Amino acid sequence: MSTISNKLFAAIFFICLASAANHKEMSIYDFQIQSIKGEVIDFSNYKGKPLLIVNTASECGYTPQYADLQELHQMMGDQITILGFPANNFGGQEPGSDDEIATFCERNFGVTFTLFSKMDVVGKNQHPLFKYLEAQTGKAPTWNFCKYLISADGEEISFYPSSVNPVEIAEKL
Repeated sequence: MSTISNKLFAAIFFICLASAANHKEMSIYDFQIQSIKGEVIDFSNYKGKPLLIVNTASECGYTPQYADLQELHQMMGDQITILGFPANNFGGQEPGSDDEIATFCERNFGVTFTLFSKMDVVGKNQHPLFKYLEAQTGKAPTWNFCKYLISADGEEISFYPSSVNPVEIAEKL
């Protein structure tokens, strides 16, 4: 190998090494997402607490889980953060606007945990948060009220289908 080839190889090697050192793997705490009230929520504020992320819908057979989620929020809000993500991806069961969803949740279930602006949780317009969760768990939501439990350090993410009640998940904390 010539001296030029050795120098070129060394330069490419160090550029790749520097690039790898500067590359930071994405985490749950890198997201900033608009709430249903229009404010941008920085997920870095959730560091140190488990998160329960749920894709929700107002006209679903699982909609009564809103009451369970609210109960968890009230009883264990200092131990786990509940985050709801309305989506109209399954059966057209979340047709309303953000304002209509917020009113429905407050009026029918007294929801005070954080809800986010309606988004796609699957499909070609899948929100980056749900792409991330799917990449980490190998599972995308299969229906409304699927749940992702994220550990306090953000390292472990578990998927739970709609049929698993959120209270059962909280019992594992």
